[in-house]
Amino acid sequence: MKFFRPFHAIEAMTFDLDDTLYDNRPVIRRLETEFTAWLYKYHPISATQPMSWWRQLKKELLRQDGWLANDLTLWRYKQIELGLYRLGYEKWQAQQAADDAMEQVRHLRSDFHIPQQTHQVLEVLAKQMPLVAITNGNVDVERIGLARYFTLILKSGQDGYAKPHRQMFDKAVDYLQLPSYKVLHVGDHLSSDVQGAKDSGLQACWFNDQSVLLNRHPCARVLPDVEVSNLGELVVLANIGAH
Repeated sequence: MKFFRPFHAIEAMTFDLDDTLYDNRPVIRRLETEFTAWLYKYHPISATQPMSWWRQLKKELLRQDGWLANDLTLWRYKQIELGLYRLGYEKWQAQQAADDAMEQVRHLRSDFHIPQQTHQVLEVLAKQMPLVAITNGNVDVERIGLARYFTLILKSGQDGYAKPHRQMFDKAVDYLQLPSYKVLHVGDHLSSDVQGAKDSGLQACWFNDQSVLLNRHPCARVLPDVEVSNLGELVVLANIGAH
C-alpha cells in the first residue's frame, strides 16, 4: 500500500468492476473468439469480410454518433446490424440477427467465476459501509454474483456518460448523500477511474496488481490518494480514521 496524499476517513466506497474485482482480459478474449465463431456459423456471410472491415464499421458508426462510445452494447449491436445489411441482408433480417447476436454476447460476457477473495473482501466491506459499482462495461452484475454487495449499480450508457466523465460519479455521491471526499473510488484505470474520481472530488484508490510504475504510466495525469496491489488492503483503508 502506498499513500500519495493525506488520507481522510471514508464512509462509502465506489468500485470499478472490470480488471479491478476480477481479471477481465481472458473474459474478453474468450468472448471475441467464441462470438466470432458463432457469427460465422449462423451468419456465414459475415465471414466474407475480414475483421479489419468490421473494425472500420465501428469507427464509422462512432463518427456518426459519438454517444456510442458510452454504450458498448448498443455500439456492438449497430455494428452487427450495419455489417449484415451491407453484406446483403434485408433491414429486418439484419435487426433480427443483431438481436440474436447480442443475446449470445450477453451470455458470453458474464460467463465466468469471480475470485473467492473478491467475495470475501466485498462481504466484509458491505457490512461496514455502502458500496456502489460504477462501470463502463456491460457485465451482468447479478449473474456473476456481485450484485448483492452493492446498494447501487451504475453503468455507462444507461446511467450516463462513461468514466472519466463525472456524471456517474456525481450520481453515486448524490445517492450516498455524503461529501464527495468521504467516498473512496477504487479502480485499475488511471484515467477513467483515478482521474475521473479526483475530478469529481472523490478520493481515489488505484488498484495496481500488475506491478506498473506510476511515474512511467502513459495514462498518469493525476496522483491517486492511495495505491493497493491486493483487494484485501481495502479492509485496512476502510478502518483508517473510523470511530
